[in-house]
Amino acid sequence: MGEHPGNLEHHWLPFTPNRDFKRAPRLMVRGSGMHYESADGRPILDGLSGLFCAPAGQSRPEIADAVADQLRRMSYCTSFQHGHPGAFALAERLARILPGDLDHVFFTNSGSESVDTALKIALLYHRARGEGHRQRFVGRERAYHGVNFGGISVGGIGPNRAGFGPGLPGVAHLRHTWLPENRFSRGEPEHGAELADDLERLCALHGGHDIAACIVEPVAGSTGCLPPPRGYLKRLREICDRHGILLIFDEVICGFGRLGAPFSADRFGVQPDLVTLAKALTNGAVPMGAVAVRQEVYRTVTEAAPPQGIELFHGYTYSGHPVACAAGLAALDVYEKEGLFERAAALEEHFLDLMFSLGELPVVTDVRGIGLLAGLDLAPDGEPGRRGYRAIRELFEAGLLVRVTGDAVLVAPAFVAEPADLEAIAERMRGVLERL
Repeated sequence: MGEHPGNLEHHWLPFTPNRDFKRAPRLMVRGSGMHYESADGRPILDGLSGLFCAPAGQSRPEIADAVADQLRRMSYCTSFQHGHPGAFALAERLARILPGDLDHVFFTNSGSESVDTALKIALLYHRARGEGHRQRFVGRERAYHGVNFGGISVGGIGPNRAGFGPGLPGVAHLRHTWLPENRFSRGEPEHGAELADDLERLCALHGGHDIAACIVEPVAGSTGCLPPPRGYLKRLREICDRHGILLIFDEVICGFGRLGAPFSADRFGVQPDLVTLAKALTNGAVPMGAVAVRQEVYRTVTEAAPPQGIELFHGYTYSGHPVACAAGLAALDVYEKEGLFERAAALEEHFLDLMFSLGELPVVTDVRGIGLLAGLDLAPDGEPGRRGYRAIRELFEAGLLVRVTGDAVLVAPAFVAEPADLEAIAERMRGVLERL
């Protein structure tokens, strides 16, 4: 039987047309593995890993047990000049699997907080090096870096910026990497590596010596899955090195195996200076984010401070929360024990075959995909986003959860999916898109 949702009026939902939603709410009351149960008792196939955050599937008992045990032992401990073993253990585990010398981890509570933290660390790093004049940031059009003021400033999605003022001063943007000639590209598209040269042009215009960092999603996620053109990220790395600019990868969506490798740096062979993390860090069980930095960045900042002096005047009440750390350690155990990063790589070909087969439908104008992440563009129906919002409602009625941004449908199944689950996702999408 379903569950009555009660009074919906008092909750202001994020990124949601609240008035329309409350007339016909889409509510889930349980989750297990690849499925939710809706409030009216129907099974809903999870084609989104929650929101890119539960690659091991819903409601893992190993994580629940770790969280419950931690709550009974100690529910909270401040990270301000104190600590607890779990935070150090999780940081060490992350350092072990992160690429290169990304060996130091600062904990936050979300991807948005991770981005703002990374931007502040970049500024402080240059100041510690005697280059405090480096205060500019470079982001990219169509980028999503969370919703805090730093994130929307370097981000490049218009509605997320509109209405909230000018944001951080001195931010410039690279062009996005979607090109018409790359339509229906699978994996890294062939055209567009030269778009990275936008950073060189911005260095000429603003002075490369004044730019602190360039931040990009290796694969742009929320905008509709834009894999980088072949060679694009390597060119960005070379330009950053030439001008002394830090390169930040936002791996909130594509980290922890989403691309069939532990992190994007592993898949694309490009080493960033800082990485932002969240979502799958705890398999979505408890809110948590993190910023990983290279040894040079950490040591430069910490060694510039006076003895016994605070090096980074930044942090959150819940940084390194004991319960979140317990969830993170348990999630990493599950990923490792079940070989889920490798499983994502093994499922990629079948998943992308299914997603690209939907490109034959008249309403689908483009398909892009890499790893277990795919985006399908739908032909607009008059006003942009109208068809996409209709897709959300009809896909839910068909028993499928996916993400829709504007008229782009995003699919990101959990790594525990069976081939039959992937086929069911594609079948339900086809049934809806054929009549949309």
